Amino acid sequence: MTPMVSSYRPVLHALLSGATLLLSPVTLAQQEPAPQTPPSEPAQPAQPPEVATPPAAPTPAPAPEAKKEKESPWYERIKLRGYTQFRYNRLPSFDVNDDLINDQGDRFLGKNNGFGIRRARLVISADVHEHVSIYLQPDFASVIGDQYHVAIMRDWYADIFFDAKKEFRLRLGQSKVPFGFENLQSSQNRVALDRNDAINSALKDERDLGAFFYWAPAEIRQRFQELANSKLKGSGDYGVVGLGVYNGQTANRPERNDNLHVVGRVTWPFLFGKQYVEVGAAGYYGRYNVSVGSGTPYTLEDGNDLVDARAVASLVIYPQPIGFMAEYNVGRGPSLGEGLESTVIASRPLRGGYAQLMYRLDNVLGTTLIPYVRGTLYEGGKKFDTNAPRYDVRELEMGVEWQILKALEVTGTYLISDRTSSRAPYEQEQGHVTRLQVQVNY
Repeated sequence: MTPMVSSYRPVLHALLSGATLLLSPVTLAQQEPAPQTPPSEPAQPAQPPEVATPPAAPTPAPAPEAKKEKESPWYERIKLRGYTQFRYNRLPSFDVNDDLINDQGDRFLGKNNGFGIRRARLVISADVHEHVSIYLQPDFASVIGDQYHVAIMRDWYADIFFDAKKEFRLRLGQSKVPFGFENLQSSQNRVALDRNDAINSALKDERDLGAFFYWAPAEIRQRFQELANSKLKGSGDYGVVGLGVYNGQTANRPERNDNLHVVGRVTWPFLFGKQYVEVGAAGYYGRYNVSVGSGTPYTLEDGNDLVDARAVASLVIYPQPIGFMAEYNVGRGPSLGEGLESTVIASRPLRGGYAQLMYRLDNVLGTTLIPYVRGTLYEGGKKFDTNAPRYDVRELEMGVEWQILKALEVTGTYLISDRTSSRAPYEQEQGHVTRLQVQVNY
């Protein structure tokens, strides 16, 4: 380094240090004169020096909506329910007749009977898709020959819905045929112990294998559900309009001809004042193939595809608290004749119905009582019995249902009966029966 540059070195160093001091923010602030505050305003405290703020981070875009949880498999949505009915028919009565029997209605009538299980049902149902549901119901208390407590299929069908509101649906499989009201009403809800002969003679076990179309507005479907679930003894949802075709030989029996039965039904539940009322009508037509016992004197008149047709009208006033039910049907069906034709099976006229009066008493010691009285008349054949015997039924039944708990009901009845025996030679029998039934719901 030259001597001239070395001599100026201290001076350059001093100048650089002074410049740094002058440019610092604190020094600059100290050197600026303080602003003059007007006398009328209090002096403001000195503000700390501003510190540079980093630019705000951009607001993140809203996260996409979380995906809906995966819908659970249909088998995790299966519902189970059912009921069991225990009976005893040997209580004292004024006119005991051990020959008074009814194999279709109550097989525990007659001599040599004790405790019995009338029904043991288990219902399995599920919505397997938003447009498809299933309904399966076996009964573990059926009878085949002299074997009791045999498991047999009652219902096994699928409902296919055509719209989001589920107002239009097609039912495929074995199910109840939409004919009448009491036939469609579950035995779990019915007050009387057994269905009446007049309407129930149309269809054994009320069911058959076929395809049925149902329509009902969404609000009426809800009404059907409320009438059935509120212990008002409803029939359930079988549509406002029901149309179908089915084999015609009744449930769990093979078809025996190439003629399908056709059925149609209309019904409408409405509010009359504060009382729910339902009116309906139905009819079916087909040809039935009768079973004729071998080695018997009974013969067929004109072949074995006999006209089987009926029409029924129904009126239901739901118990709120008074209730009333009545149905009447007319038609033609396979039957033995009378007099000289008592051994000849042909399609013959039939008629009959029932009327039932009931009264609902709530809050009786915390329970519900429904006393009732019902009368039944029927003249016509039982096509599904061997030889299609002709029946003459006149019955009066009085009883009371005691709803102790949601899971427990007890019904006691007194039956005055004059009816044709369901066994050859089909004699007329009269008698009284006192019966007791305990029903467990689950």
